[in-house]
Amino acid sequence: MKKLFVAAAMVSMAMAAPQAEARDQIRIVGSSTVFPFATTVAEQFGRSTSFKTPVIESTGSGGGLKLFCAGLGFDHPDITNASRRIKKSEVELCAKNDIKEIVEVKVGYDGIVLANSKSAPLMSLSLRDIFMATAKMVPDANGNLIANPNMTWDQVNPKLPKTPIIIFGPPPTSGTRDAFAELAMEGGCKTFPAIKDMKKTDKKKYKALCHGVREDGAYVEAGENDNLIVQKLVANPISMGIFGYSFLEQNADKVQGSLVMETTPTFENIASGKYPVSRSLYFYVKKKHVGLVPGIKEYLAEFSSDKAWGDDGYLADKGLIPMPAAERKKFSMDIKELAPLTLE
Repeated sequence: MKKLFVAAAMVSMAMAAPQAEARDQIRIVGSSTVFPFATTVAEQFGRSTSFKTPVIESTGSGGGLKLFCAGLGFDHPDITNASRRIKKSEVELCAKNDIKEIVEVKVGYDGIVLANSKSAPLMSLSLRDIFMATAKMVPDANGNLIANPNMTWDQVNPKLPKTPIIIFGPPPTSGTRDAFAELAMEGGCKTFPAIKDMKKTDKKKYKALCHGVREDGAYVEAGENDNLIVQKLVANPISMGIFGYSFLEQNADKVQGSLVMETTPTFENIASGKYPVSRSLYFYVKKKHVGLVPGIKEYLAEFSSDKAWGDDGYLADKGLIPMPAAERKKFSMDIKELAPLTLE
């Protein structure tokens, strides 16, 4: 009976999307930050089971969720990785396309670093420094909002080097960009009392100001490939780059992470919450695809095993900051039960 039900469901899915052919391989899209962790799990899964190794595409969190929410069926991805939590508008888009049961899995934690070449001086930045270097609009000495005039780091803060501000960072589709804007830029933005008060009176204007990235060439969108940013930092030692901690750890011989609020981006500081620019990582699964595309449940079991995401798991070796044991247990249970996402 179970086989008949699965077969009928596959026929139903194929009929819903006539151009789609049945797949025997998991398809995953999404975050460039989660990509190396998902790839490591996929390779281990492919070696240790009879299932094919999942196909994983790095599209950015926003791009991945757009593809994920486009519909059900074999021509749509089964899982999307995200370096931020899914938005209400994205859940609504999914529901509009009949994706009404989504399983949310928190993977672990990550820090966002501002790095430069090891051949350049180590930077120590406050959140205000970061905002004043990256924002499109900033307050002048009289508190008036003006287009960002800061072209060198010493104009941001006299204690910083007199070198041009050149920052390679992620595009708007990236979850790293969203988290950087929320944690680093907004963190510095609200150190100005007048702007902080704006949040109570005009939340939309406040967010546009605090999250608005400059477009005058000082900030350069480098796509979804964080390894490309590392290459650019090595080639141009006066430049800075924004990416996840795991890429810093993997390239520790080439680049160094700036101190933020006098705190070094280390595994321990991110895990303890001491490092101020840290965030949660996720992936999302279509419940209706589980049992239809072979291996999804087994892939989830591999990802949520202690040997993968545990304190001494192989993902920690790749730079993932593991969740506390109680949190891992909670998400492991959600995976086993395929518990549907609920947003507050």
